[in-house]
Amino acid sequence: MTRGTLRGAPAESQRQQVRARYGGIAAGGSCCSSGADASGACSGATGESCCEQPSVSAHLGYSAKELATLPEGANLGLGCGNPTALLALRPRQVVLDLGSGAGIDCFLAAKKVGSNGHVIGVDMTPEMVGKARENARRARSTNIEFRLGEIEHLPVADGSVDVVISNCVINLAPDKAPVYREAYRVLRPGGHLAISDVVATRPISARDRADPSLWSSCSSGALPVKEVRALLKRAGFRDIRLDLKVPRKAPASLRGQASLGVVSADIRATKPRS
Repeated sequence: MTRGTLRGAPAESQRQQVRARYGGIAAGGSCCSSGADASGACSGATGESCCEQPSVSAHLGYSAKELATLPEGANLGLGCGNPTALLALRPRQVVLDLGSGAGIDCFLAAKKVGSNGHVIGVDMTPEMVGKARENARRARSTNIEFRLGEIEHLPVADGSVDVVISNCVINLAPDKAPVYREAYRVLRPGGHLAISDVVATRPISARDRADPSLWSSCSSGALPVKEVRALLKRAGFRDIRLDLKVPRKAPASLRGQASLGVVSADIRATKPRS
């Protein structure tokens, strides 16, 4: 069991806290809304909000042009990077987003894979799935679908996906190993994993690991780079690459993570062809 893995009652408590937090954000419209918890996915232990969605998203790597193409309500100011920018998505590809939220990365991926491609978003929060589906309906997006499910047990067929993306979600899973195994399972041979997530640059205490609020704010569930690499390798991935993004001064939206030694990272890996 890795240091970032919880089992039994603590794990279920973390899962419930995560579902409640993001259900509230979906119902409130953003991490800034009065109906939501004031600290969203990018918000850390200090409780500072990840509001100002366009400016936060620009800091995370989204271009103004990309943000302008999104349907209203798709960008909730969450995440810790832009996974759709980590590799060149191509027309006709099938892309799967783990923890798709209101759909920001799904909508961007859908434009890149075109009308003959397909994008699947999976999220365990009914409110988020409902919001994403409504966003797709209003945007008249015909090559996106959103499915309710857990990323440890993906409702996706074996070998049916070209690219798996995710944005600051895998750290929220009580056990990361099955998430990476599932990503490997659904990928076709030669398929790619491209995720933005947070990693720990120093040990996180057991007390902080067990704090549901810290865990659900994308802080204390982060694993060290060595453990992430080991989990990916154990799942079967090759060509593993982790690039840490350590700002000289953490923005308000990531200050809580910085206090724990948690930083954003771009993570890439490939499923071998044979």
